[in-house]
This record gives sequence, structure tokens and C-alpha cells, in this order.
Amino acid sequence: MPPTSPKASASPKTPKSSKASAPPRPSAEIRRVADLLKQVSDPTRLQVLMLLNEQERNVSELCAELGTQSQPAVSHHLALLRHGRLIEPRRSGKHNFYGLTEAGRELAEVVDSVIG
Repeated sequence: MPPTSPKASASPKTPKSSKASAPPRPSAEIRRVADLLKQVSDPTRLQVLMLLNEQERNVSELCAELGTQSQPAVSHHLALLRHGRLIEPRRSGKHNFYGLTEAGRELAEVVDSVIG
């Protein structure tokens, strides 16, 4: 059996990929929308968003509406939604009432149209 030459056993070289073939990076707007959707990817946060779309509520009211969620859990969800700039607090006496920002209202409208 004749010996194989190194050239015959070597795998063919593939050309290096150029930057032109790389997929385009998402625009800032697409990344912002993806971030907003991440904020409401949790069912409880989505439910909070939809409750606040109806009217402002404080943590106690949200706890009552959600039923099984503790006050610390609801406060945590509110903090995440606030951090995402979907809701904003309004102080009234001893309570913070939460309402939707413009971005929160727009997202709630989209969700409402999907839910039907």
C-alpha cells in the first residue's frame, strides 16, 4: 500500500469569514423592545402591568388582586418594573401608588391586543 501524502489527508482549508457575512447587530430600538419584553416575561409582572393599565394601585391593593403573592414578592416585581421604566410611583400619604409610564401604557396596549 503506498504511503499517503500529507496533502491528500489534510482537510481543505475554508476561507476565513469576513465581517460582511456576519449578521447585523440589532438596532438600539430593537434592543430596547427586547428589554421591555424581558421585563414582562414573568406572568406576575405581566399581570401587574395589566392591572395598572386599569388604574393606579398601591402594593396592598396589588397583593389583594394577585391573591397568592406576598407583599415582599409584589414589591420585588414592582421594583423590576420600575427599573425597566414601565411604571412610576406616586406618593400619597403613607402609600406609594403605582401607575404606568408612557412605555408601560404602550406595552399594555400591545398585550391587550394580543389577549383580545
